[in-house]
Amino acid sequence: MVMSPELDRSTVLRDGAAAAGHIARICFKTGPPTRTGVELEWTVHDATDPTRPVDPDRLRRALGRHSPPTIDPTSPADGLRHGGAVTVEPGGQVEISSAPHTSVAELIRATTADLAELTAMLEYAGLVLGGTGIDPWRAPRPVVQTPRYQAMRCVFDRRGPAGRTMMYSTAGLQVCLDAGEPARLAERWAAVHAVGPPLLAAFATADRHAGRRTGWASARMAAWLAIDPARTRPIWTPGRADRDPVTAWTAYALAAPLLCVRGDGPDWTPPPGVTFADWLAGALPRPPTTDDLEYHLSTLFPPVRPQGYLELRYLDAQPGRGWTVPVAVLAALLADPATTREALATAIPVADRWHAAARYGLGDRSLAATAVALFDLALAALPRLDLPAATHEEIGREIRRRRAVAERRHR
Repeated sequence: MVMSPELDRSTVLRDGAAAAGHIARICFKTGPPTRTGVELEWTVHDATDPTRPVDPDRLRRALGRHSPPTIDPTSPADGLRHGGAVTVEPGGQVEISSAPHTSVAELIRATTADLAELTAMLEYAGLVLGGTGIDPWRAPRPVVQTPRYQAMRCVFDRRGPAGRTMMYSTAGLQVCLDAGEPARLAERWAAVHAVGPPLLAAFATADRHAGRRTGWASARMAAWLAIDPARTRPIWTPGRADRDPVTAWTAYALAAPLLCVRGDGPDWTPPPGVTFADWLAGALPRPPTTDDLEYHLSTLFPPVRPQGYLELRYLDAQPGRGWTVPVAVLAALLADPATTREALATAIPVADRWHAAARYGLGDRSLAATAVALFDLALAALPRLDLPAATHEEIGREIRRRRAVAERRHR
């Protein structure tokens, strides 16, 4: 989360009102919706034996000067040539975070080039990127060890094994969209939540894990849903649509238990059950600062997370160039207020079916029918993205193919 330079990140927070004010300032940057970004994450595998573990030394050698500090503290952590930043997740997953672009066409062009650069580096080291939302070959195994990740594992282990599965085995596709004008914020906020279950179902790729069928269309989302509802449940649901986004996110954030409390030593594990509101009330030896609050927000993982923009976290990783299709679908559905309003109305009947989407995918007939309708809306709005003719045709063809699959499942 990028802070404005004039804000002092070490300011002590004395009460909930101060925390709420800070959340409102940094999490919802409103204005004309012009920018789109993407975060692409993949599991990484040995090219000749995908079941073989990949250790951090091998990743560090492969990524070279692009290695993040988590695997090489001496690295300059250079970005890729077209602006993407490389990170490595706790299970050795590699992620590209794009720069925001005012053109979806430019986002696709730049990120495609960055992905080609990353792929070439890994291939030179005998490594390849996975193409699904969860590791289909290997069981969960830690690769990157930091105080943050160790604290996360400790807290998640209190509830069961889902946290380790999420940390070490899953790979997602995150689409980042501007929050929009103040008058349209609530509608865009509702829409990106409501279309989540049908699009999760339509783009699910995570049915195999550690060499077996899981029984889930998206075992990646199943892991997220099982971790801790206080930090992974959706903020907006049809039954709780009366609160504005800022109020809802503030309440969610303050009520969530702490995942990490940073210190000088290696153990950042918090006391069980202490929420950020408890910290404000004096539950820990020192009061929290604005920096502590921002760090706490980074440990909350709802399907849609406000980070100044709206970060849509509910999609599985896609194979090859497949990531361009859900990016274009979401950008098209949010391209103009009328389409956004229609997408929201279309998806509201299934907006709370996150579990069904993860379990059954398009096998759920109501989700399949909604996906068909959303694909129709996206196809109608696709010209508004002003894509190059070849890209427009490629993405349109893939949307129509996926629409046909959803329609067959609906029948």
